[in-house]
Amino acid sequence: MMNMPEVKIGIVAVSRDCFPESLSVNRRKALVDAYKAKYDEKNIYECPICIVESEIHMVQALEDVKKAGCNALVVYLGNFGPEISETLLAKHFDGPSMFVAAAEESGNNLIQGRGDAYCGMLNASYNLKLRNIKAYIPEYPVGTAEECADMIEEFVPIARAIVALKDLKIISFGPRPLNFLACNAPIKQLYNLGVEIEENSELDLFEAFNKHAGDPRIPDVVKDMEAELGEGNKKPEILSKLAQYELTLLDWIEDHKGYRKYVAIAGKCWPAFQTQFGFVPCYVNSRLTGRGIPVSCEVDIYGALSEFIGTCVSNDIVTLLDINNSVPADIYKEDIEGKFNYTHKDTFMGFHCGNTCSKKLSFCNMKYQLIMARSLPEEVTQGTLEGDIVPGDITFFRLQSTADNKLRAYIANGEVLPVATRSFGGIGIFAIPEMGRFYRHVLIEGNFPHHGAVAFGHHGKALYEVFKYIGVDVNEIGYNRPKNDRYPTENPFA
Repeated sequence: MMNMPEVKIGIVAVSRDCFPESLSVNRRKALVDAYKAKYDEKNIYECPICIVESEIHMVQALEDVKKAGCNALVVYLGNFGPEISETLLAKHFDGPSMFVAAAEESGNNLIQGRGDAYCGMLNASYNLKLRNIKAYIPEYPVGTAEECADMIEEFVPIARAIVALKDLKIISFGPRPLNFLACNAPIKQLYNLGVEIEENSELDLFEAFNKHAGDPRIPDVVKDMEAELGEGNKKPEILSKLAQYELTLLDWIEDHKGYRKYVAIAGKCWPAFQTQFGFVPCYVNSRLTGRGIPVSCEVDIYGALSEFIGTCVSNDIVTLLDINNSVPADIYKEDIEGKFNYTHKDTFMGFHCGNTCSKKLSFCNMKYQLIMARSLPEEVTQGTLEGDIVPGDITFFRLQSTADNKLRAYIANGEVLPVATRSFGGIGIFAIPEMGRFYRHVLIEGNFPHHGAVAFGHHGKALYEVFKYIGVDVNEIGYNRPKNDRYPTENPFA
């Protein structure tokens, strides 16, 4: 995927001066060897400096990992560790940090070979809190070389999202459509996260689009669209305009991203868009999202932010859908009941007009937008990509700023069922355990908008850690609680 950073993690071992330094040196080597044997060795760099209880060594290590091009840091407690120097590593490193600790290897070596890193992690965590330093600490942060290697690999997508946010610009074209206050949220939290925002008028976009008329690159983009759509190219007459629009967005990104490395777009798509541009932008949005440049609908700025985070975490294409409608009882009885372990209330249909990438659809047709065509000439509503979303594991999630400027999020792992939707748009039948209660006591109670980001695969664990790291209070991260775990707002007598 383009439009996201490559993660290179510097592994720095620390050592307390009253413990054998060789413990940290040897354990660091074993950790690096274990990681390289199982994962991509390009992801890590072994800092040759073993930190003792010395701020000077801390500075030397930071200079070394910076010179090596590391953008994430693992502080490895090979023994008890120096609580001051090791936390200063995280404080002065310009990027996400992780703390893990070495387990003892053998009962035959608990005299000179005992490192006490289990104890040292407590001091490290306490000092991190004292200094208000953010760091990722795994669920159980003490392990063998192989176990710590697995923990580091789990840190990679978390680090990628955190690194990317600091270099992200969201480009929006507004204002939001009438009656879509749900997509409106204060942008102050974007700045708190280190995200830049550029808000534009759709008139600016329309001017740029008109300037791309006759662009010599249009025929090549049309050919690429034809190859992607195949037999699903039901509106070939609109492809040249869609290609012109795609080039407009790509050129806008290059001309406006400034010093930022990564971009997401919150786009306008109605009500005046169709009548003035002469098409709807859904298919183009799907193509950019398929390249790693998320484009949200209806100027949903936090939807674009959520999509971007999901892209970084999953290293895959995402989509943005309405949490749209219930599954009809006859479809549930005919195609779901007895075949899948879900109640009717666990299911719902996720839908959007046509912004889901073709690679995430079981089949696709580029058509017109049925809802808009009910009140507009059909020819100006062409440009949606329709099809049933591919079945398989998904994560439904969203990061949102509340009206009073607090960060709030939700995450739920689930799946798209291999059941025909019998409907229109980019759509799928979703199943999330205890969805009915989650819908009422997280989505509705938390005042979340109707748009949810969808990552393909189960990425809830990593997303939860990303949201914690960037400052979302854990009490503000909703999830689908098991049946016997009552929500605070759930009526105990219901």
